Amino acid sequence: MSRNKYIFYIASVLVVLLAVAFASQVRKLQKQLPSSVRIMPSEPKSLKDVAQTGVEENVAGTRTEVLVKFRAAISVADINQITSRFNDQLQDEIEAVPGLTAIDDRDDADAGEVAAQYRLLPEVEYAEPNYEIAIDQNVQNGDLKRAEDSRQAEQWAFTHIAIAEAWARTKGSSGIVVGVLDSGVEYTHVGLIDNIWTRPPEMMPYHDQDLGSIDDVHGYNAVANDGDPIDENGHGTAAAGIIGAHCENGSRICGVSPQVAIMPLKFINAGGFGYVGDAVEAINYAINRKRSGVNLRVINVGWELAERSRALEDIIRAANRAGVFFVVSSGSTGTDNDASPRYPASYRIGNIISVAATNRIDALAHFSNYGVESVQLAAPGEDILTTALGNEYQLRSGTAMAASTVAGVATLALSAHPDASVDQLRSLLLESVDKLPGLRGKVSTGGRINAMKAVATTQIRNPEH
Repeated sequence: MSRNKYIFYIASVLVVLLAVAFASQVRKLQKQLPSSVRIMPSEPKSLKDVAQTGVEENVAGTRTEVLVKFRAAISVADINQITSRFNDQLQDEIEAVPGLTAIDDRDDADAGEVAAQYRLLPEVEYAEPNYEIAIDQNVQNGDLKRAEDSRQAEQWAFTHIAIAEAWARTKGSSGIVVGVLDSGVEYTHVGLIDNIWTRPPEMMPYHDQDLGSIDDVHGYNAVANDGDPIDENGHGTAAAGIIGAHCENGSRICGVSPQVAIMPLKFINAGGFGYVGDAVEAINYAINRKRSGVNLRVINVGWELAERSRALEDIIRAANRAGVFFVVSSGSTGTDNDASPRYPASYRIGNIISVAATNRIDALAHFSNYGVESVQLAAPGEDILTTALGNEYQLRSGTAMAASTVAGVATLALSAHPDASVDQLRSLLLESVDKLPGLRGKVSTGGRINAMKAVATTQIRNPEH
């Protein structure tokens, strides 16, 4: 070997040894990090990212994080011992569901295998991968609509659901808060800015024992774990406009409930992807704010998941106990949810109502999921004009639009019946439909929502169990 080659060989070996030593030190530092530190990418990989880059993910649609529910007697110290044994890190405890935790696997192992490892432990009630959620990008959206002139005449759905008659009684109340569990909201949009929830000055900022203090002026961003839920995708802004766009001050459309307060709960990123764990954290935040005095009555969910997540189910049950009602889209794959369940629409929980979509002729939209056992009612969801990013307006289609319509009606009903319980609100909405031939055998009520019926009822009765 020549002298130069020998020197190059020695130098290469030294570089490798230094790299190994550096990696070892990084691992030691990671182990020393306190459990309250949450390490998460600002833009998590999605399945599309994997397809484009060729980089392998773990379980399809998950990141290397698992949601583990420990049994009641297991302490935080016990949990930390278990996670340390597996070279994992406790990321967050979900206060609204005692024992439910988000755990990061430092070895980047397969998330399904990590969950299976935890399920074998006697201390664990259940464990599951942190499934990925994708909003429906396949439903056709119309071109952006310029906002020079009023476009309220284009809101065809209002005549179908008797909005004018409902507004003769109430246009909603700013004292009622609706959460939009989605991609955030463009809270500076001229059609929304007057109706965005703002934390009262006397209320302390949100504090999570693991994630720290968050200045939640207008809601919560679980993607970045901060108080800025600005929308970078547009899906949440569209939902917010349908629910509660303000009618005056330069807005070119009206929401179903134009005087409601909208709380953005962001967990979906700019690419339209999010994770169950972040949705759980956002709902946990909403429950905390409800218990802190915010009159949060409804959460709108315009997305669906094929996998049944027990963590998501548990946090929605916790929200039920806190008095929060969920309006959820049935799904936009044109399939029967009774045969192929979609979640959270298919959970059998008393605070959920699942919504299919109808079109201009009051027929089930071609893309809408249905299910006479698992989908309760329908609402207009095709070619719905609503708010869009950049202070614009856009036609949108999907069961997410239908769910937003019903969420708006729910808040109108609550302004007329402020003392209604979750069970009473659900019963009222189920009774406030127009029976339609095209919905018979497709949704349990056989009907499409009617806003006038929801606000005109003089007496709220308790549902039969």
